[in-house]
Amino acid sequence: MPAREDFIAQAAPFRAELIAHCYRMLGSVHDAEDLVQETYLNGWRGYQQFEERAALRTWLYRIATTACLRALQNRGRRVLPAGLGDGSVDPDASLDAVGGAHEWLEPLPDSLMPTPEDDVTARQSLRLAVMTAMQELPARQRAVLILRDVVQFSAAEVAELLETTPAAVNSSLQRARARLAEVSPAEDELSEPDDAARRELLDRYCAAFENADMAALTALLQADVKLEMPPLPIWFTGRDPVLRFLSVRAFAEPGDIAMIPTSANAQPAVAEYRRAADGTMRAHSIHVLTTGANGVATVTVFLDPGLFGKFGFPSSR
Repeated sequence: MPAREDFIAQAAPFRAELIAHCYRMLGSVHDAEDLVQETYLNGWRGYQQFEERAALRTWLYRIATTACLRALQNRGRRVLPAGLGDGSVDPDASLDAVGGAHEWLEPLPDSLMPTPEDDVTARQSLRLAVMTAMQELPARQRAVLILRDVVQFSAAEVAELLETTPAAVNSSLQRARARLAEVSPAEDELSEPDDAARRELLDRYCAAFENADMAALTALLQADVKLEMPPLPIWFTGRDPVLRFLSVRAFAEPGDIAMIPTSANAQPAVAEYRRAADGTMRAHSIHVLTTGANGVATVTVFLDPGLFGKFGFPSSR
């Protein structure tokens, strides 16, 4: 019988993929880390009863998935503003006039992903657009889809994990795939730049904001670009309205914004600091860029300084 003292050493290598799994289920990096911590605590407590009838990895996924399904009971889906209604083309629209209580999708730092996560399906499943689409699925369907298509467990393994039958797993998977195909963006609408192109894109994007260079930013954006800024439910569509909004409400004097390149959801990202009244550069937001065939297709600005710690950045600099 395995000794409880061995559990942490044996289970530690699976932590990153379990965080990615819980994030795919929950849409929140904060909740994902909490439930992985709960998974390890429950695993440690039950390790003496673990008789190695299944691989340790499979057993941990069972604990984590059960915890996620429990957490999702009576909880609404996490969303981004574009999932709430039509976008605005009026950059002068009042931000104070919009409201509503929503659970917002959060970004996942690439540093928390399994290293390396080379599987294309695994990486694509973390993109913001796909994550938003997966939130449309009922929780158990979502679990089946992730466990079969991303984690690549067999139907029999998933059936045992979810305490159901392989036939029920296959039926649920078919429904989940059909629904995801309806709501997911087409593959040709997404374009993941290679490392060199990503660095150049981020350098140009950061320089445009730091220098308040409207022409440089214009050159990066597609004509149909979208701008989302959760927790603001309003969002903007079209290059001209987006640029007008940014020029009036987001740009600052050169030197008052610092942009630090990073990555999230297998996409280019930036951590933005802004100069406060006391002169300190303080954490402001995380930008995640979705690239298309002709430039940046969506800019999602997460206005949550609490995310900076997840990315390994300080709250001020």
